Amino acid sequence: MACNHRGIDRRELLRNFGLGILGTSCARWLPSLAAEIAQDPRRRRHCILLWMSGGPSQTDTFDMKPGHANGGEFKEGATSVPGLRFSEHLPKLGKFGDQLAVVRSLTTKEGDHGRGTHLVRTGHSPAGEVAYPSIACSLAKEMEYESVLPNYVTVAPPRDVNPAAFEPGFLGARYAPAIVAGSGGPPSPGSASMTRAKPVDLKMEDLELPQDVSADQAARRLALWNTMEKKFLDGRHTNAFETHNALYRKAADLMTPDVRKAFDLSTESDKVRSEYGNGVFGQGCLLARRLVERGVPFVEVALGDGLGWDTHQDNFRRVKKLSEELDAGWATLMGELQERDLLKDTTILWISEFGRTPQINGNAGRDHFPAAWSCVFAGGGIKGGQAYGKTSADGATVEEKQVGIGDVLATLSTALGVPPDHENMTASNRPIKIAEGTPIHDILT
Repeated sequence: MACNHRGIDRRELLRNFGLGILGTSCARWLPSLAAEIAQDPRRRRHCILLWMSGGPSQTDTFDMKPGHANGGEFKEGATSVPGLRFSEHLPKLGKFGDQLAVVRSLTTKEGDHGRGTHLVRTGHSPAGEVAYPSIACSLAKEMEYESVLPNYVTVAPPRDVNPAAFEPGFLGARYAPAIVAGSGGPPSPGSASMTRAKPVDLKMEDLELPQDVSADQAARRLALWNTMEKKFLDGRHTNAFETHNALYRKAADLMTPDVRKAFDLSTESDKVRSEYGNGVFGQGCLLARRLVERGVPFVEVALGDGLGWDTHQDNFRRVKKLSEELDAGWATLMGELQERDLLKDTTILWISEFGRTPQINGNAGRDHFPAAWSCVFAGGGIKGGQAYGKTSADGATVEEKQVGIGDVLATLSTALGVPPDHENMTASNRPIKIAEGTPIHDILT
């Protein structure tokens, strides 16, 4: 048997090896192959995207302006890193300051929710004929692994803002995310969603078998479907047929007991669930930890209930409540990942479609502001304990180390071990890079 390992698919090779069908003639290079795989920067990498729909105020979270009229009502809070300070309403997250890299010099050009969401999530403004994929779909494709669990799971995505920004675009439906929604009724009157009496339930659509179908029946039906599909697909290798088959297989895999167990948060203690916060975001962060533990490459959790961070009015009360919810979920997530030795392999990005005006309007609110805002990296591949870039004293302009959204996405890709200049081909054979930008090397390990 020929053993030129560079011409063999690694997954197929390892599968065959596990079945014991490789000959001993390959023994001389198996150790080197194992070493190569172990050194692969994409090995066991995970990404958690914390999406803040509506546009959080950077001035009230990670780029405070104490002593200036634009500073607002909030005070700065200390972190575990001397000199790195942000909102007093993020005290738990401040304890992980050594793991955080705050980018304070992000500039974009889209101040509309829909267009801004598309730009940040795809790296491209919504124009032209190309259906650009979400960065989450692109990265999940490159980080794909063999499992019945999905490669990309998103919790409560605000797709109504701009559906195309959350889709796989020209990559095809095979790389679409598995979507988890929250339920459980409204929170207590006058309180943030994290203070619900009980944790919300998170449900993935079509995960459970119909009530009148047993597991044995489902298995027999799946076997019959596989037989019929094989006969149909033999000799038919068009993209449409193969995509259809892949989607049905994906749906069938999601109904297995192992998948249902991964998504069942009731197996967690009441104490742990409470620490994350009882709202959708907190429970979504808990689910993210469970999925990363099981090898899922990409998980996204949204906070904002549609456009919750869109604080044109009553900014300070609303941002305080959202910050408390963010603090509980994100900090607990980082703590549990660290305890399980997973944080070093998990890159976290906190981001939105834009920031908000440093100036406070007549309704005690802040308006859309893409000119100078912040995002935050954390965890694996990130050199934490720092703020990158600087805005002016009034927060209106970037003064040092300006970056664009392409640079942010290229940084995320690089931290995950995925070359940002890797190209995917559209149906018209047009090459599209994963990210059009330059990685911020100062915050990368």
